[in-house]
Amino acid sequence: MALWQASRLSDSVVGFEAATPAHGRSAVGGDTRLFRMIYFGKPDYYPIMERSRGLWSELEAETGQEIFTPTGGLTIGTANSSFINSLLETARITGAEHDVLSREELAERYPQHNLRPDDCAIYDPRAGVLRTDRAVSAAVAAAQANSATILQNTPVDSITETAHGVVVTSGDRTWTFEKVIVASGGWSRKLMPDHLKAVTETHRIVLTWFIAQDGTQFSPENFPVFSRQYDDRSMYGAPAVDGVTVKASVDAPLDGRGRATPDPDSVSRELTREEVEKVTEIVTEFLPGLTPTIVRADAFPELFTEDRHPLLGWLAENSRIYCATGFSGKGFKMATGYGHIAAHEALGKQTIEGLDFVRPDRFRTT
Repeated sequence: MALWQASRLSDSVVGFEAATPAHGRSAVGGDTRLFRMIYFGKPDYYPIMERSRGLWSELEAETGQEIFTPTGGLTIGTANSSFINSLLETARITGAEHDVLSREELAERYPQHNLRPDDCAIYDPRAGVLRTDRAVSAAVAAAQANSATILQNTPVDSITETAHGVVVTSGDRTWTFEKVIVASGGWSRKLMPDHLKAVTETHRIVLTWFIAQDGTQFSPENFPVFSRQYDDRSMYGAPAVDGVTVKASVDAPLDGRGRATPDPDSVSRELTREEVEKVTEIVTEFLPGLTPTIVRADAFPELFTEDRHPLLGWLAENSRIYCATGFSGKGFKMATGYGHIAAHEALGKQTIEGLDFVRPDRFRTT
């Protein structure tokens, strides 16, 4: 997305891809991501989500690809819990459109969810599901149409600032650029200075899919994207975009969503017995209309920061290296917005205000 946005601003843009765009081991695998306008506990994200929503539409218009499917979104939890109250307060501050559904209203409108006695839901009418592979392929195609160069099968080994620019090295090849944006997700850590390495960690994110006993009940028209949060368990998911298979994955934001994985290239794709048992148990409780057997599973690396907010900005004062990474498991929905910010700031076109909470210099101790 940064490549696409930069290609709109400059006719001299080069993108580095370690393999091929949207390849099977990239961190954007898994078919879909949730898009929501109501976000947990941080009103500052709302302008980025607004910008992102419009840019997803622009990417569709430029490429003719269907990337975003509107479904609405449900956040389900215990009525009057700190989680639900925090979401409602965020919606109040941002003015995000929403409805509060009682347990009875929720059960009537969305019987697919097996509810707890004190449940309620916040409904987000602007939410939907993003097709990840299609999004990445479309952004690359749009950038190429704007004369951007894509270097495939070119993993970056190092990025070094010199008096003349920024030297990018891949194997025995080097290039020198005026500015560089690092947007390599779980692989970004090796390209960071030590003070940022100390506050970041690559985690393994697990995704799972189940078969719907009645596919029409779980179609995008009838089954909004959802997130359910409780003290003892949580889950998020997306409708059956293929008509049959529903994404339903365990979400554990309080402990960082997944275990640490020092090497992003060695993330285990196989689920442990404990992981299988946990997700199957939760699906059995939450979504009885799904056959409680995992039919597909995968795992991907993601870079988490210490405070779970992204790294978006220059690595240091007067640096030529801009970083857009560390999204801590919640970046794809806002990828277009983040790409817009990164490209405009890196190319000196605009400085975006209100982003102190994502600036890398918040982690500087001196």
